[in-house]
Amino acid sequence: MRSDLSVVAITGIDTNIGKSVATGLLGRYLLGQGKKVITQKLVQTGCTGLAEDLLVHRHLMGQELQPVDLQGLTCPYVFAKPCSPHLAASLAGREIDQAVLRQATRSLAAQYELVLLEGAGGLHVPLTQELTFLDYLEQEGYPLIVVSSPRLGSINHTLAALELARNRGLHVLGIIYNRYQECDPVIAKDSAQVFLRYLRRYGHHECVVDMFAVEEYSRQKRSLDFSSLFQNDR
Repeated sequence: MRSDLSVVAITGIDTNIGKSVATGLLGRYLLGQGKKVITQKLVQTGCTGLAEDLLVHRHLMGQELQPVDLQGLTCPYVFAKPCSPHLAASLAGREIDQAVLRQATRSLAAQYELVLLEGAGGLHVPLTQELTFLDYLEQEGYPLIVVSSPRLGSINHTLAALELARNRGLHVLGIIYNRYQECDPVIAKDSAQVFLRYLRRYGHHECVVDMFAVEEYSRQKRSLDFSSLFQNDR
C-alpha cells in the first residue's frame, strides 16, 4: 500500500451507487492487511442521530461502533431531510462549515493510518450555497476512488467524473465497479474497458476493481482484494 496516503475520498457517479458498501468493504480489506483504518462520512442526510452509513461501514468491517463515532468525528453533520446537504442544513437552520469538516478529518488522520472519506452523492453535490464536494476535495487535495457500475448511463457519468477530477488537479486511484445488479455481461465488459482507457487518458491510475454483492464475500465465494487501488503509480 502507498505510504504517502493518509486520507482517500470515495465518491460515486450518483446517489445509491454503492459508495457505503464500497467504503465498508475497503475498510474491511485494509483491516485484514493489518492497517489501522477508519471510515468517515462527510455529511449524512435522511436520518437522525448516528449516521446510517457509518453503521453500514462498521457492520461490513466487523466492528462495533468506535469511540470516534460516538464523538461525532466520523460524521460531523447529520440532517433529517433526505435531500442535498446544503438544503438539508438550511431546513435545519444550520450551515455546513468546511472548517469543521477539515478538523474532524485531520483529527481522525492523527489517530489512524488511513481515513476513508465517503462523500454524499456525486462530485457536484453542494455542501453549501457556494461550496460543492468537488470544491472541498480540490481545497484538500485528497485522492479519489470513484464508484461506478455497468448500468445504462454510467459511461457518461463516470467519464465526466474522471474529467472533473483531472481538471481540478485531483488524482483518481481507480474505479470500484459495482456489479451487484449487472444484467448484461457484454455491456459490463465493454464499460470496464472504456473506463480503463479514460483513466489512462486523463492521467489517473489505470485500475478498475470489481465489487459484487456483499453475500458473495460473506459466503466466501469471492475474496476481497483491493490492493491494486493502492499501488504507487506516480
